[in-house]
Formats: sequence, C-alpha cells, structure tokens
Amino acid sequence: MATQWTLSQANALFEKPFLELMFEAQQVHRQHFDPRQVQVSTLLSIKTGACPEDCKYCPQSSRYKTGLSSERLMEVEAVLTSARKAKAAGSDRFCMGAAWKNPHERDMPYLEQMVKGVRAMGLETCMTLGTLSEDQAQRLARAGLDYYNHNLDTSPEFYGSIITTRSYQERLDTLGKVRDAGIKVCSGGIVGLGETVNDRAGLLVQLANLPTPPESVPINMLVKVKGTPLADNEDVDPFDFIRTIAVARIMMPGSHVRLSAGREQMSEQTQAMCFMAGANSIFYGCKLLTTPNPEEDKDMQLFRKLGLNPRHTTTETGDNEQQQALAGQLLTADTEQFYNAAV
Repeated sequence: MATQWTLSQANALFEKPFLELMFEAQQVHRQHFDPRQVQVSTLLSIKTGACPEDCKYCPQSSRYKTGLSSERLMEVEAVLTSARKAKAAGSDRFCMGAAWKNPHERDMPYLEQMVKGVRAMGLETCMTLGTLSEDQAQRLARAGLDYYNHNLDTSPEFYGSIITTRSYQERLDTLGKVRDAGIKVCSGGIVGLGETVNDRAGLLVQLANLPTPPESVPINMLVKVKGTPLADNEDVDPFDFIRTIAVARIMMPGSHVRLSAGREQMSEQTQAMCFMAGANSIFYGCKLLTTPNPEEDKDMQLFRKLGLNPRHTTTETGDNEQQQALAGQLLTADTEQFYNAAV
C-alpha cells in the first residue's frame, strides 16, 4: 500500500533545513534508482497554438497575444522523421504534444499511426493532447502508447487563479482514464505561478496520493512569456525550486522526477543540485515547444562534468534494438518540446 501523505507532512519536508532535505532526498533516490542514470526524452509539438484554454502561463492560448503563429496537426511522416532524429541524438522517449482542449475523433487515426510508427523504432512513446474520453484512452493504449502527460499544474486551491476553462477534477478524471487503459501516467506541475509553498506541498500531495503515483513527474520552472498574464511574475529562487524537486523525490520514491521547463535560465550549478535532489529525467532538445531549452551538446557537457549517463531502454515491441549512445552530432532539428506540457 502506497504511503498516503498529508499536507502537514509535505509542509514539514519543505521546512527542513536545506542540506538535511538534500541528504534525505539523495538517500531515497539511491534506494530506488542508479544515481548516475538520467532518462532522456524529446518532445515535439505536433499541433501548435490556437488553444482555447486560458492557462495563464501558456503562449499557446488563443486568448493571449504572444506572437506565436498557430499550426495544424503535423503529417504522420514528418513526426516520424523528427522521432528518428531524436533517437539518433540519444533520446529514449519521444513525446508528442498538441495544443488542444481535447482531440477530435477525426484526429485519432493519425495519432494512432504516430504512436505505432514511433514505437516501431524502439522508442518509448508519450502524448499530451488534453482531456481524453475513455474510448480515446483505450484506442491510444491499443496503438501502444506508453505514457500520457496531463499535468495538475498546482494545488487544487490555487488552480482556479491560473486556469478557468477546465476543472481540477477533469484533470484527475483524465489521469484515471489513462491509468485504467493501462497507459503509464506523466503528471507534474509548475513552480513560479505565484503560488505559496503550501500550494507546492498541495500539488505534491495530490500527485503522491493518486491510486498509483505517476511514473513520471515533470517539475517545471515557469518560463515567463511576453503577452501572457504571468509575464511579469517574480523569479523563482533556485533553492526553492531545488527544494521542490527534493520533496517530490521523497514523496514519490519510485517515480522519475523530470527537470523540465526552465532549464535555460538555470545555471549548471542549479541543475547539478536538482540532480543531487533526485531529478533523474530531462527534456532534451533545442526548444520547449515555444520556449528555449539548452542545446543537446550543453546537456552532454554537463552530464560529463557530473558523471551522469543517459538511460538506454527498448520498448516491448518494435525492432527492440539498443538505443544508440548519445552522439557527438546532436539533434538540432525543430523538435519543439511541449512547454510545461499542460494543455
């Protein structure tokens, strides 16, 4: 039986002296993972912009003037071409994100083809498409989808200050449908929305207390985009962000905790401390959907400095070949990683 966390327990972790918290998080991490191994994902925006949602952080919302041009759903072969490049650059999971409130039925056959095609390359597959019906979740599962991303973003109490076009319960319902279909769950949140420490604790309690905690937990630092309502938010203190990573690791010991959006603003030292705090997954590539991300060679340089190694896995179906070692010639294609993956 998984631990049921209380808000007071989570807050107590946030209040621990920083170095004690880091030590505890590293101990938990080493009990469940190889501390030198990092899971590497690439995320492609397969349908960009013109989203009807009003998430206040997101440049893809049609409600804000951010200068982002909208694009229709990509052709299947173009998606597969990007997946091949991602694999050649060393990613072992390929994530596909669409700026939708939910996928239309007419789009499902193309989405299923994308999943099957990417999986046949030996890559793990992930999608983030908004709200899913039970039937859509089952269809994606049958196509071979490994992971589905649907972030909770923040605590239930603060959520309404950031998003009004979809309820917190709707997000939880989608996660339930995904889990029931046999797809692994990827769900996390964003630090820097204007939330309190209590809200950060509340988010992690929601995630950790799901019937099964998410296999993947992306922790994003807000990327402030001009034209969005949160463009002028205060910067997040790096120690506060690292602390959130550490608490996530302790509360969800068996989950991959992903150092996600916001790495472009982080120093190498901050990122190193995040890995020390238990982060063991990153998004890899030159863009996060519509916002910058460190280029792959910068990541590889940091990995070398820290003695970290990318994880190499194969899927259960497909060609089952070993993932290529991270190459010197690294991905420079337009693989837009899904900023905050929260559509």
